[in-house]
Amino acid sequence: MKKLSTGRALRGTALISLAALALTACGPDTSGTSAEAEGNDTDWSSVEPAESIVFATNHPGGSQDIENELIAEFTEETGIEVEVITSGANYEETSQWFQTGGGSNADVIVLSDATWFPNYLNDALTPVDELLEAAEVDTSRFVTALYDDYLYEDSHYGAPYARSTPLFYYNADQYEELGLEVPTTWEEVAENGRALVEADLTDSGFAFPSADSYVSWTAANLAWAYGGGWSDGWDFSTVSSEGTVEALEFAQDAVGDWATVSSTSPDDDFGAGVTSQAIASTGSLVSILSVADFEVGTAFLPGGPASEGETPTGGAGLMIASASSPEEQLAAAMFIGHMTAPENTARFSQATGYVPVNQDADMSEVYAETPQFETAVDQLERTRSQDNARVFLPGGDLELSQALQRILTSDVDVQEELDALESSLQELYDQELASELD
Repeated sequence: MKKLSTGRALRGTALISLAALALTACGPDTSGTSAEAEGNDTDWSSVEPAESIVFATNHPGGSQDIENELIAEFTEETGIEVEVITSGANYEETSQWFQTGGGSNADVIVLSDATWFPNYLNDALTPVDELLEAAEVDTSRFVTALYDDYLYEDSHYGAPYARSTPLFYYNADQYEELGLEVPTTWEEVAENGRALVEADLTDSGFAFPSADSYVSWTAANLAWAYGGGWSDGWDFSTVSSEGTVEALEFAQDAVGDWATVSSTSPDDDFGAGVTSQAIASTGSLVSILSVADFEVGTAFLPGGPASEGETPTGGAGLMIASASSPEEQLAAAMFIGHMTAPENTARFSQATGYVPVNQDADMSEVYAETPQFETAVDQLERTRSQDNARVFLPGGDLELSQALQRILTSDVDVQEELDALESSLQELYDQELASELD
């Protein structure tokens, strides 16, 4: 029986487009041959790595240049050639390409927090634990919360690569003008938001994301803060629980008072000075700093009555195809080790704004240039696994995002809306996953 491991650790943009989620709402194809048993029977000490492999990537965070640099160095060090395939413009396009046969020759694939699981169900991914050990990759130095994003039934199906968390951004100049303290709770966010609006420093004290700006990703922090969430395992009653209702009633009341819903994205609104506070990806920090004409402050996500600023992670990992030969899989594991080595993940982070995935990465140079980035790295200690309803349920994020949009932009009854959402999520599970996980 396929089921989520109960030992999955608390973990930490990969960000889901609604159109792609509509595509992935169809049930996965599980007709392939499982590579898990095959991988466990391989004597890796007798395998020689292949002379060439194929790397499928969407170049997350505009990373094409740094990827090319790291790949050239890998080939120089090992003699293994790497063919790079641009497999889509985003994570969802890459996953669709891989699932529908375009990536039949891919050995290493970039897949996100919300796109690797359907590929696992397709038996398209191989466990990486023994492979990385054979390639002498020290997985104990990965940021545990990020590595365990890919833990399923006691095996890891990927290594962390382009990873991010949401981050709290605030206009430090306006804070200083009013003598405001950096908030640690959502109630304090509200107090600061009201103060900023009442002082006529802004028309928006906080910007919530719209449905197509990953609202269910960042709003998970708010739901968790009040003891709610999108699901508990495959139990969807959490989404209509008292804690979730309280959290979203708080948000609904905020809009039109001290907060707004962004018409573009919160990071765009914040960088342009349209709003004074926002929650956006750590990957947005570089672009925000490049356009803001004010001092940008960053802080941990706010907490609430039930939690101290629990933080959802996002982003993508590097997976190995089950269809690849043992020789290609070993070379792929060596490639993953190179891309996630301490010095290389530091360079990748500096170039893209993603957080370093290796605990031994020296980020002092980045912190000296961009001190706000240290907040993002320190916040990794407060990460929490995303709820199944968003990252594992096909079409789940679409349902969540649309419901949150209705709650934030109209006066619908929050309890009634969430009751209907629970029913929709349960129906999706029954139709798309129940038979696969039994």
